[in-house]
Amino acid sequence: MIAELLDGYLCIQSRQSFLLIGRVLSPFHLFIETTGDEYSQYLEVGDLVVVSAPEGGEIGHAMILLELIREYHAPLLVLPKGHPGSKRLTMVVSAGDIIEINCSIQRGTHPEQHLLCGSEDMAGVVLKRSDKAVEISGGDHLSVQSLDRMMITSLP
Repeated sequence: MIAELLDGYLCIQSRQSFLLIGRVLSPFHLFIETTGDEYSQYLEVGDLVVVSAPEGGEIGHAMILLELIREYHAPLLVLPKGHPGSKRLTMVVSAGDIIEINCSIQRGTHPEQHLLCGSEDMAGVVLKRSDKAVEISGGDHLSVQSLDRMMITSLP
């Protein structure tokens, strides 16, 4: 399936979880911080920023996380495998031109941006950037909805 995506969001939902997808609107370097290293990944216009909420949650929370990356270029933090904090992560983020949802990885522990933790319902879904759209493979049982972009205003 190919779903149009401009500056808003796509929300892919199952009964218990969701993915929120936005396109990169201007190029930037995404910094990925681990306990021992820092990686830089160049994101081009049209690349994807994806928030996974394996147990669901508030869509506004996911929008804020997505905008922190896409608009404000906040770095991603990666926890070491086995870190107790990964159990408390209700939402995780990945960015790139292709992102595969995997339910067998520990949340927040993968600096490789092509993998993103998701629920069992989302396992195997692959998201690929396309010209002003997203190609969605797998997950034919999931619903896809377009959402308007959250607008963040500056103080005068």
